[in-house]
This record gives sequence, structure tokens and C-alpha cells, in this order.
Amino acid sequence: MNSFAVRKRVKSSHDSTDADEDAAFLLDDYDSDTGRDTGTSKRQRDDGLSEETQRLLRSIGLGGKDEGDEDNETEDELKIFICSRTHSQLSQLVGELRRIKLPSSFPSQLSDDAHGQYLVEAVKQLSLGSRKNLCINEKVNRLGNVTRINERCLELQESKTPQEHRCVFMPGRDNQAATLDFKHYALAKVRDIEDLAELGKKIRICPYYASRPAIRPSELVSLPYPLLLQKSAREALNLSLKGHVVIIDEAHNLMDAILGIHTTEITLAQLLLAREQLMIYLQKFRNKLAGKNRVYVTQTVRLLDSLKGFLETKHGSQEKIKGGIAQSGELLAGKGVDQINIYKLVEYLHISKLSRKVHGYVAQQAKEAAAAYKQTSVTPASDPAPVLNHFQNFIMALTNPAEEGRFFWSSDIASSGYKLKYMLLDPSEQIRDIVSDARAVILVGGTMSPMNDYTNQLFPFLSKGKLTELSCGHVIPHSNLYISPVSVGVHGQSLDFTFSNRNSAGLLKDLGQSIVQLVTIIPDGVVLFFPSYSYLESVLGVWRKEASQHSPSIITLLGQRKRLFIDSQSVNTEDLLQQYSDAISNPATGYTGAILLSVIGGRLSEGINFSDRLGRCVMVVGLPYPNPNSQEWRAKMEYVEEKAKAQSLAAGTTYVKGSASREFTDNVCMRSVNQAIGRAVRHKDDWASILLLDQRYVQKRIQDRLPRWIMDSAGSGGTQRRGFADVERHLRTFYAEKGSSS
Repeated sequence: MNSFAVRKRVKSSHDSTDADEDAAFLLDDYDSDTGRDTGTSKRQRDDGLSEETQRLLRSIGLGGKDEGDEDNETEDELKIFICSRTHSQLSQLVGELRRIKLPSSFPSQLSDDAHGQYLVEAVKQLSLGSRKNLCINEKVNRLGNVTRINERCLELQESKTPQEHRCVFMPGRDNQAATLDFKHYALAKVRDIEDLAELGKKIRICPYYASRPAIRPSELVSLPYPLLLQKSAREALNLSLKGHVVIIDEAHNLMDAILGIHTTEITLAQLLLAREQLMIYLQKFRNKLAGKNRVYVTQTVRLLDSLKGFLETKHGSQEKIKGGIAQSGELLAGKGVDQINIYKLVEYLHISKLSRKVHGYVAQQAKEAAAAYKQTSVTPASDPAPVLNHFQNFIMALTNPAEEGRFFWSSDIASSGYKLKYMLLDPSEQIRDIVSDARAVILVGGTMSPMNDYTNQLFPFLSKGKLTELSCGHVIPHSNLYISPVSVGVHGQSLDFTFSNRNSAGLLKDLGQSIVQLVTIIPDGVVLFFPSYSYLESVLGVWRKEASQHSPSIITLLGQRKRLFIDSQSVNTEDLLQQYSDAISNPATGYTGAILLSVIGGRLSEGINFSDRLGRCVMVVGLPYPNPNSQEWRAKMEYVEEKAKAQSLAAGTTYVKGSASREFTDNVCMRSVNQAIGRAVRHKDDWASILLLDQRYVQKRIQDRLPRWIMDSAGSGGTQRRGFADVERHLRTFYAEKGSSS
């Protein structure tokens, strides 16, 4: 934990200068009844800009709306908002848009074209992104870390920053023409995020801020998940979805994305550091705080002490419990905390920017202390964000309805020690505003099966008549895919990877020897997915052991047939994929390709194309069910059951205890499996086999959750229980028909 010492100084001629510097960290007067600062300037809004800067931005169409300015706004074109999980996926969309040639809306008889051809009409498309993608200030962008870039950008806009040190690219009165030029050039043709950054450099205007006035006249806006799914982000961008169409790509990630965005945690170390920094700040400014500032800062200290006290109690406990559920009453048990209006405290912290004031003052003190000891540099904090931001984000969760989420505490001495975590359980309320505002919401994905979770968990507030499901087949002919469960190994042992049996040495040996036998049939690349990294390590532990002095290990046998590559949490994914690809494209003498061992839910199970020779076979070992004994999963299952019971009561149907949680668990598991097996067969001429190594894959409730195109390709009896010899024979026939040698 960082420590900061405040040294007493004798008054000197520099004191007046110090007073001016300190004034920048003093809180403005605050009126809790109006929810605003009462100071004459310097009020900071959502994105950290002063009121003066906000008014200037609004005057050129970059800020939020002022009262009475509705009639002066640019017409809000009917538009499509399309979002995806990653920037690379949005880049693919932009590439496809560039291929589209739309006819002009002008009648053909009005065209001056000698050949009578319509003029091409460009789509008015806009890409939105983060500061990290769009910042063109080299001194800021080279910081690399997203949080550091955000913090530095906001610092440069603060009133305490000298004019000569502010960002020269920030839109203002002196460059209004450049701002308007950026808007028109941005919409003149389809541009990617990188294109907008280059345009900003050429015009010398910040593309992050200058892209905002281009939103209203645009026809298609592409943006990442966080900018659409967070209400605060939409408000900061003045992004209205009213009457527009929203398309969410990679929608199999949507529920997890919503839960992840609204899940927050804070460690005991962060609470201790936040309190320490706040005490340093109060030592300087305590006597200058008046009215509501004094009240709310005192409440902040009390709430910090309450959360800190809860974790310190767990830390001092002799019980060998590593975690559990924390009730909100336990977190708010500190002295005087029951009198705090947390809604008002959250609003105060947001408007007053207390975290930034404290962080800035403490950083200045650390810098002065380093200068006093003649240090040439100050080591930056490991966490570049104000530590009070973590506290502010966490207590926002205390305002959520109790049924929507749960609080947990846990201890992990090896990493961050004791911590508190809020986990959102109900994603439906976070998307309700989007659904109610938009003209239509379209969820798109290649492997969204099973679908009923979207109805039950994401859109329970919609009637069935409001939901339409469309499922399309694959572009490949059925003959280009061979799929089969593998229920028994080469030596006849049942492949039972249930939790109680999956670490059996005999089972893992038979699994390894079965794979060794199968890869001799399969050409080029084979990708093998395991349920988790920890289980992969357990399997490798058995496979690396030699059966006898004259019998090589399973790992050795695999490596004799194909080049072997193993994924891990520490490996560089791009380097691993490049090496794997090279081994297939240019196989060494004696090798027939390569085999890659990876993990479901890992970096290689989503967004990676193992097309053509890279993935002639995908194998999945076991079923990746979540850990049923974790506190978080048990809380999730309790919530699912409570919701199912309430829905049954409202519909007048019979509630069967355990049915909903079982269905949800199966869905989560199979959605992950479907993502993994979807890495192969990526275009109409591609072909591959899919082998599901676990006897449970023959069960109807599991097969019903496979994608329809998989089951269509399997055909009648294609996924029934088969002996290992049958699987071998069918594989040889399949690859022989595709022109591969056995």
C-alpha cells in the first residue's frame, strides 16, 4: 500500500504561490437541495469539463442540451446503431460496408450520367470509440494504459491547468471551422476508427470530441458494447436511441457483457489507501470546508470506515472461511452510516469530483516530497485512477434494488487480500431502457443457441408477441461436416468427465491414447478444447508421465504425429497462433500438421477463425459446467429459481423446483461449447469434423442445445452412441471423400 507523508513547512515567500495551487484542489460550495455546486465557475460535469468549457462545446454542437435549444438542433436522422464486443469485429463491419454500392435517391432521369446510371449514394456512417482509439495528442496517447489516457485527458481540461499546457486539439472557439470540417469529412465516406484518428490529425482537431456533433446527421453508427449498454456513457455522448434501430452483434456475449459492466469490486487495500489519502486532504483543507461539503465528506469517511471495518472483521476472524455473501446491512453497520442518504452521497461525489481533487492534491504532495529529497522522478502509482473512484463505483451498487444483485466478500492472500464484490444477477433492467426507446432491437450471432435464456432472463418484461426468432442454416452442404459424440475410448473405457470422475488417471490415459489414434487419420490442423486451464494442466500432468521405460508418454506420442502447441493464460496469443499456422502451412518432415490444446471460454474459443487447414477437426473434451459450489454461482441459481417461481405464479403454471436452474446451467454450458465448435467451418467451401468426447453428448437434453445447423448436418442417427471403432471408420471415410489420405 502506498504511503504519503505531509511535512510541515515554515512560511516562505512561495506561500502565496502555494495557496494559488492549493485553491485548484479546494471543493466548490455545494447545494444538496439543487444537486449542484453553487460556485460561480469550475463546475465539473460527467466528462470532467468545467461549466465554461461545457457551454462552449454546446455552442458548437459538442455538448449536452441546454434548455430551450431543441428547435436549433440538427435533425436526428433515422439511424441504425450497431455494436459489437471488440474493435476488430467493428472493423470487419466497416470493411463490408465499403463494398456496398447504394443507388442514389435522385430519380435516374435527373442524372447527368451519359450512360443513364444512378449516382452512388454513400452511407453516412460514423464510428465511435474510446479515447485510447481516438486520442491524437501524442503525449497523452503514449501513456498506453486506458485509465491513464482518460485521466490525463480530463486533467488537461481542468480550470487549474494553465492555458499553455492544455490540449491544443480540444474543440473551441478558435477552431470551430475545423470542428465542422471534421463532421462533414467524417460522414462523407465510410471510415473506421483509425481513419477518424488520421482525419483528426490532418485537420488538427480531437476526433473523440469532434465526432459527437456527427451523431445526429449520421445514418449508421458503429460502437463497442460499453458505449451502448451503459446509460451513463449514452448520456455523456448525448446518444438518443428514441425511434432508432439497434443491432447487437455477437449477442451470445450480451448477458455476460451486461453483468460484467455492472459488476464492481473493491479491495481492503484500496479502502485503506482511499481513507489515508482523504485524511491527507482533510489535514490541509478541513478548515476550508463549509456547509454541505463538510457533511458529505464526513459521510464519505464514515462509509469508508464501515466497509473497511467489515473486511477487517473477516480478516481477524479465526474461521477458515474464504468467502461468502455479505448483506447490505452488514456493510452499512458503521457508526452513523444508517443516517446517510447514499443516493445523495453518490450524486455529491459525482458532481463535486472529490476523488479527482483528493488524487490531484496527494499526487502533488508526493511530487513535492520527491523534489525535496532530490529524486529525479516519481514512481507512478500502480493504479492510475483516483482510488476513491473505486469506492464511488462500489457504493453506487448499494443503491440497486436488493433482488437485482448480491454482495460477496472473499479472501485471496496470494493476490489482493480481502475484497468486496457486487455481482449483478438480473440483466433485464439494464437493457429495458434500450428496448423501450428503440424502434427495434435485433440480436445477431452465429451461435446463440440455446435461445430460451434470452426470453426468460433478458426480456422477461416483453410478451411473446413482441419477440421474433429467426434461425438460418449454414452455408456449407451437409457433406462438408462430420459430427459425432465419442462415448468410449480406444480401450473401451466410458468417457465420463463428470466432476467426481474427471481426474481419474485411467480415464485421462485412455482419452490421450484415443486422441493419439484419431490424429493419425486427420490431416492438417486439430484444435482440442478443455473445460478450463486448471483442468488442462491436470490432464497434461498425466499425459507427460511415461507408461514404462520403453513406452513413451502420451505427449511424446502426440508430438511425433503433429507439432504440439499448448495454450495458457501467460502465452502470447498472436505468437501462438502464428506458430501454429506456420507449422500447418510448412510442416516439418514427418509431421502431418499441428495440434493445438486450448480452453473453452479462453482467448482462442471466441473470435478466432480456424478455417480450412487450420481446423480440419475440432474436439471438445467434457462439458464446461460452472463450479456448482462457488458462492457466486449458488447465488445466481437461487435468483433464477426465485424468478421462475414468480413467473409461474403470474402465469398460473406449475412451478417445478430445480427445473429452471438446471435448464439455465445446461444453457450456459452449451453456449460455451457451441462457441468453441463454431471456430471451424468458416465459409461455404470449408469442411471439418467435430468430435464431442464425453458420454453425456448422446443425451437428448444436451443435443437439443446444439445449433440447428449442426444437427441438420448430423442427419438421422448421426449423433447416436457409437463405439470407438465406428468413429474411426466414419472419420476415414469422411476424409477420404475430401481427397485426404488416411
